Amino acid sequence: MINVPSNLSGAVNRQTVMNINNKKIQEPLSSRNIDSINTKFVNAASPNPNSTHTGSINTQSVNAAYTNTNSRSAGPVNTRSANTAPTNSGNHSFNSRPVPTIRIPAFKNPVRKGQKIPLETQSRLTGIKAHLGWNITNPDCDVDVSAFLLNNTGKVIGDSWFVFYGQESSPDGSTVFFADQGQNREMISIDFVKLNLAVSKIVFVLTINEALEKHLNFRMIKDAYIQITDASNTELVSFKMDEYYSNVTSMMIGEIYQHNGIWKFNAIGNGVSRDLAGLCELYGVQVI
Repeated sequence: MINVPSNLSGAVNRQTVMNINNKKIQEPLSSRNIDSINTKFVNAASPNPNSTHTGSINTQSVNAAYTNTNSRSAGPVNTRSANTAPTNSGNHSFNSRPVPTIRIPAFKNPVRKGQKIPLETQSRLTGIKAHLGWNITNPDCDVDVSAFLLNNTGKVIGDSWFVFYGQESSPDGSTVFFADQGQNREMISIDFVKLNLAVSKIVFVLTINEALEKHLNFRMIKDAYIQITDASNTELVSFKMDEYYSNVTSMMIGEIYQHNGIWKFNAIGNGVSRDLAGLCELYGVQVI
């Protein structure tokens, strides 16, 4: 059994994964919760940073995180609240206020879909920042960012090793989520010094909240990009998507991975018809 956030106090199941939008959640996560991962989590116990497995995930909690919160912090997820009407939180509009259009940055080192390039050349990196942004053509689309920390088999090294606004930090403290990043929608920072040695790949994913329930898809998204910078915000590489699909609800926009001891970036730009709970299962998070 696992506790999803670094500060989760309850087990995660398929229903909790979809109800991550409650201000206080003490129950296990379930898949109906993953769709609402926008809630402030409080009263959560911090997991042991030296452990790669902290509990089980209940998908009913992952999608209930949108209610009554002005900020996103880690805490228990309960998907049973997925049907609760959320209020303004972070970048989430829920039709209560318009989502502002952002200006796309002037990229310095853009790459094409499928291109892989090294992030480290003459000197080794101690960490990177992944800046992500997008615009929408359908005001019902509420997009979220998450990152899955994987081993060389393509699976998470433990059930709590994925980061999003409902679980803002990885158990080792290396990977941290930041919302409301001004020109960029959201940002994830990664400290390679703190990063667990079992992690060889980190995948950055965009998901649409309640996409399956509301019949939303990535044809309603535009200008999606990921920009990788070093600690001083100097761009290392960037990728702006130009292909969007009506059968996609979760998009793997890019990933960083180790190859021969060097960190590289892969511009993916492909997606699947799954919600966050489905992605958890895809990457080996035990969802009950």
